[in-house]
Amino acid sequence: MSQISVPVQTDAAFGASRWAPSGYGNPPRIPLIGKSDVVRLFDHLDLWDCWPLAHEDGRTAEHNGRNWWFFLSSPVFADPVERHGHARIRLISFGNDGWTDHGNAFPDGFTPGSREWAGSAVLMDDGQTVQHFFTAAGRRGDPQETFEQRLFVSEGTLNADGPGSWREPREIVVADGVRYVLDRQDRGAPGQIKGFRDPAWLRDPATGRAHILFTGSAAWSDHPFNGNIGIATLQEGRWILGDPLIDAVGVNNELERPHVIARDGRYYLFWSTQTHTFAPEAVAGPNGLYGMVADSMAGPWRPINGTSLVAANPDAEAKQSYSWWVTGEGVVWSFVDYWGMEGRTIATNPELLRSNFGGTPAPRFQLRFDGDSVTVA
Repeated sequence: MSQISVPVQTDAAFGASRWAPSGYGNPPRIPLIGKSDVVRLFDHLDLWDCWPLAHEDGRTAEHNGRNWWFFLSSPVFADPVERHGHARIRLISFGNDGWTDHGNAFPDGFTPGSREWAGSAVLMDDGQTVQHFFTAAGRRGDPQETFEQRLFVSEGTLNADGPGSWREPREIVVADGVRYVLDRQDRGAPGQIKGFRDPAWLRDPATGRAHILFTGSAAWSDHPFNGNIGIATLQEGRWILGDPLIDAVGVNNELERPHVIARDGRYYLFWSTQTHTFAPEAVAGPNGLYGMVADSMAGPWRPINGTSLVAANPDAEAKQSYSWWVTGEGVVWSFVDYWGMEGRTIATNPELLRSNFGGTPAPRFQLRFDGDSVTVA
């Protein structure tokens, strides 16, 4: 794979590492998704962003011979974009006999938002306690649907039938309006809303500290494309908001679902983004899995593969999958987005809006790690 040298820039605001790619070389491509790969788990529900119940060290947890996965879900709408306004977290387990549905992860009316958006779940080292971090979008009972995002955790227990017995959610940190945008966001459109979402757990093997990474937006800039990646750290039982790790002001609006895999003395920070969320003046990349690597959580962070692009949808099907999550084992999960388009677009072929939306888990693939290089195995 050809690489483009991109210097590490740490002169961004609050000491963050700057993400400003100048090109992407010849990135590894995710295999083409065909009709046989699009296996719907439900007729009445769409599924998208997913995350596993994982151990504190990042390994995917196994309980009663099954892995336990959380997905965002919604009823099937004629326009799949509507799903974001009705999202609930669904618990589904996977074993040798395939998938088993366990219903909504949280009871009706339990979480504080009008919708439940993505997060992460960790099985603590006691083997029983589960901490489930998630995004509350809007506010429960609010007559107006807003795009306000808040970070919450609910503590539960790993029972015989999976994680459950959830306790009342509590907000872990609040956007400060200085480093991270704090805004009710009464209006919004896909790709344009500001972020304070997607909490992802990490236990730093070097320090033992617990961290939460999240998708943020730079409060110090009014540029319409002002994405960043933020962090909070658990200190004496309280989550403390930290300075952003990555600054993408003027480059990209959404560095979604950031999470770190610690391996062989390096820290690999992954996120997902799409072509349409790059700023007009930036070098836009494909819909794909991106990342940076560092020798410690303190950075500085340098682009994986020299370009920051880890894996991209094939040119022939640029929107076939999205929202990639790398497990501790280096396996990449995502969902089937718009597949089988064969060069067509929704604008020119609106009849494909529903028929060619996957709304189900995508085929998985394995990553190979070699220093600062991460490739599709």
